[in-house]
Amino acid sequence: MALFTMLQLRASLKRDARILGLDPGSKTIGLALSDVSLMLASPYGAIARGKLASNAAEVAKIAAKEGVGGLLVGLPLGMDGSFGPAAQAAKDWAMAMGGACGLPVALWDERLSSSAVNRMLVQEMDMTRARRAQVVDAAAAAYTLQAALDATRASEQP
Repeated sequence: MALFTMLQLRASLKRDARILGLDPGSKTIGLALSDVSLMLASPYGAIARGKLASNAAEVAKIAAKEGVGGLLVGLPLGMDGSFGPAAQAAKDWAMAMGGACGLPVALWDERLSSSAVNRMLVQEMDMTRARRAQVVDAAAAAYTLQAALDATRASEQP
């Protein structure tokens, strides 16, 4: 399946379709869900990272349940914006996930999303390390999805 830009993904969605944000880590995949107006991203949860077919089945089930019309996958670019091995692996995984789920997929720069979320959870919510570990993946997915929604919203206005 071909990759979309975020603008193309938004344009391809049916009315009231949502976007599911995915933050693939080595052990878990953080999930976030947009609202139907594509204005707000919320943490949805996390699934254990396993074989692609198993993860795709879980993602497809969530997508069907929540009315998802497309996927947004975090792209781990280097701090200088370079496209390294981690970014290539995320791109390959995103394309395979989109194909397996039958959904269009776009990539979005996720640099520092986990750091920003961890900082917020510590400073603003005074959350313990154990509790942060439980919520950081979904929160990072929501952070990335929200950034993509915000950056492309202005482009849609006349």
